[in-house]
This record gives sequence, C-alpha cells and structure tokens, in this order.
Amino acid sequence: MILVAGSANLDFVVRANHIPSPGETVLGRDFKTFPGGKGANQAVASARAGDVSTHMLLALGDDAFAPPIEASLADANVNLHTVRSTNEPTGTAFICVSDDAENAITVAPGANHSLRAEHLPALVGFSHILMQLETPLETVAAYAKAAKAQSVTVALNAAPAQALPAELLRNVDILILNEGELAATTQHQGSIAQCLERIDAPTVVVTLGHRGCCARHLGQIYLQPAFPVDPVDTTAAGDTFCGTLVAALSHGAAMPDALRQASAAGALACTKLGAQSSIPTAQEVATLLASSAPASAEALTELKTYCGLS
Repeated sequence: MILVAGSANLDFVVRANHIPSPGETVLGRDFKTFPGGKGANQAVASARAGDVSTHMLLALGDDAFAPPIEASLADANVNLHTVRSTNEPTGTAFICVSDDAENAITVAPGANHSLRAEHLPALVGFSHILMQLETPLETVAAYAKAAKAQSVTVALNAAPAQALPAELLRNVDILILNEGELAATTQHQGSIAQCLERIDAPTVVVTLGHRGCCARHLGQIYLQPAFPVDPVDTTAAGDTFCGTLVAALSHGAAMPDALRQASAAGALACTKLGAQSSIPTAQEVATLLASSAPASAEALTELKTYCGLS
C-alpha cells in the first residue's frame, strides 16, 4: 500500500492566448474548475497506475470546495484519511493555461496548512509514503521521520521549490524534483550532474520537462528521454510522474522500467486539460509504451550531454 500525505485543492483554470506578464491584463476564454493539489493529483496517479492500494491523508475545509475533491479521489479508488478544518477554507489554485500549454499557478493553501504530525495514521501495511511541500515543512519532516523509523520507504517531491533541512533529507529515500527545485535544494547553479553530487539520498530523480528525466539510483545513473506528444495543458504532468513512479517501484519494478512508465504517464497527462482529469489509466500508459520504440542512442546522448554527464 502507498500513503500519499499532502495537499488537495480546487483548481480554477482559465485558458488564454498567453500567460500575463506583471501588470498585464489578458482576456481569457474557457473557465472551468478541476480537483487538484499536488498531493491529491499524485494519489490519483498512483491509484490509476493499477495493482496498488493507494491511501491519502489530506486536510479540507468545511465548505463547498471540498466535495468535488473528495468525489474525484473516491472515483479513482483512493482511500481517504480526511482532516476537516473548521478554521481554514479548502485549498484553491488559480491557473492560467496558455495556448502553447504552459501555465502559471498561484496557490492559496487554506486547510492544507492544518495538517499536523498527530494526523499521521498507523503505517502498518504501507510500503511507501509520498509527500510534497504544499503542507507545513515541519509536518512533512515529522511524517518522514516516523515512516523511516518504521521501515516505510519515504518519497518526497520537493515542490514547490525551497531549501530543505538536512534532517529531513536524511530521512528521504527517493527525492523527486525538477530543475528549478534541484537548484533550490542544492543552492547550486551548476549542471544537473554537479547538483546531484550535492544530494546525499539513495535515489534522486530529476524531471526535465520535454527533455525527459535523469535519475541517480544507488550510485547508478539512468536516463529516460521524453515521449513526444502534442501538449494541451502541462498541469499535473509532474504529479502524474511522481505518483506513477512510486506505484511502479512499489510493485518491484526496476528503476529504468519505473522511469519509463512514469514518463509515459506524464506525457499523456499533457494531452488533456485539467489536473486529475488529465491523469491517464494504466491501460492508456501500457498502450503508449507498447507503441513506442526504445529511446534511440542519439536521444540518450543528447540527454546525457544536457545533464552534464558526458
């Protein structure tokens, strides 16, 4: 079983020609609301990856924004451990999606900040816990410490970007971050290879957007070029990667296979609008994998060079 402990938001999404610059007003077009939040998105991705029981610890307000989130998680067969806040509203995110599929996101955490150390359920039966940084850092650190003490594999998606306490990192088995988050975590602006040398964690996975991903796992480097797709909305692509990766690893998949599954799922998430609504099923991921050739030597060399590994 996997426990995802983290954030859940209701996303307010507007499509526009481009993302506004500071001080600029942009006329949008379509407006929709979608269940989102990094934690909830990753829980849905884990559950949809198939063959793994996924639970989620989350905090919601006592308001009209909570039921759509709960319904989406339940529809994905995620088992809920809900903390109900009467003092804070359900978390929200305001997202502008441009015609070239880029996005700008502002999050109002609300009830997500109500999650505390004492809310962690019993970890008996769980193989992995997956967390993010949209809940209080001290809560994340407490959960990691408790899980590590009980031999539960600790996976942390270090997003949004911030410096991480050394004590927290010591309890993390799998660290997942993008390039900006890698720089913030290491406080270093060098190559990906140089930044990886500064993190003392058994497994570090760096997502690289349309380029793919790079991982250092038990001293070995693995590269996975991205699957080519026509993007519509990149919201939740990274969350989909995280949830799928941890689900694959919980099944006992080897790191190269887990990276390939996660990359395929993340690519497919870019082809639909919204967060949880864009997360693919296990069958959709399997279909893409079956129809895709292995990464070419040229693509691997290009990715290796970009990461500063050549």
